[in-house]
Amino acid sequence: MTEHVIHDYIAGAIGGASGLVLGHPFDTTKVQLQTQHHGSRYKGLVDAVKSISHQSLNKGFFRGMSYPLFSYGVVNSIFFGVYGNSLKWLDRHESNKKSSYLNIYLAGCIGGAAQLVALVPVDLVKVVLQSQIPHDTTGHTVDNARYFKGPTECAIHIYKTSGIFGFYKGLIPNAWRDIPSYGLYSLSYESLRQTMIQYGWTDSKGIIPELIAGGCAGTLTWFSIMPFDVIKSRYQADLKREYKGILDCVYKSYRQEGITVFYRGCLVTCLRAFPVNGVIFLVYSKTLNYLETNF
Repeated sequence: MTEHVIHDYIAGAIGGASGLVLGHPFDTTKVQLQTQHHGSRYKGLVDAVKSISHQSLNKGFFRGMSYPLFSYGVVNSIFFGVYGNSLKWLDRHESNKKSSYLNIYLAGCIGGAAQLVALVPVDLVKVVLQSQIPHDTTGHTVDNARYFKGPTECAIHIYKTSGIFGFYKGLIPNAWRDIPSYGLYSLSYESLRQTMIQYGWTDSKGIIPELIAGGCAGTLTWFSIMPFDVIKSRYQADLKREYKGILDCVYKSYRQEGITVFYRGCLVTCLRAFPVNGVIFLVYSKTLNYLETNF
């Protein structure tokens, strides 16, 4: 593995981890809105935020963050590393130094597929824990069969009840969500960043186009995949096995709550996406530039 290949993975790890703490409270609110149903529905975003804020930080907005904190660096390292090196491979016969939009999209899809191996188990534990935050201060949950004190207890339960393959519950909706969306993510970021630089909408250090392009790419991508994300979250959080499968989850969600259920949590997700992805791309690009210049 050459130095340039390693640089993509290191920069990806640092960039990905940088956005986690900033975005987790938004992500927790999103999962709560997506997974709460039946007699425990929130009135809206403000109601959800107020309810979660009644809990302590580790039981509320930052519940389920410990596993992602130590692993999302790896997940983002895989995506950015595979994306960067796939793009170099796709461009190997190109005489023009500028990558084509098709190659950027395909490299993003390849990176999105590769990171699923590490993402799904961590995401599953995170979603289950986030979905179990109670609506009041009584400490009782409504929809889940069992309340877990932390990620380790949750992971042990998953292993005992479903084995090692149980950690990949939600792999299919994750793939539906992530493979095409990471292509869109990469394409929208690169095209917007290049356009801003071309028209001089930048600063001497190139910070503005990185932040804006990364933020817009994240927001656009998340908006485009919300239905897949809702189904993924609901299916993963279903410990009572209410859903027989993914299509059954889609059918029952629609039958019980209508088409709007598939965009539940969209506002808070988009609010989260802009700053988080702006920071991720900024840190990734600056770290990669530093590594390639100095090592």
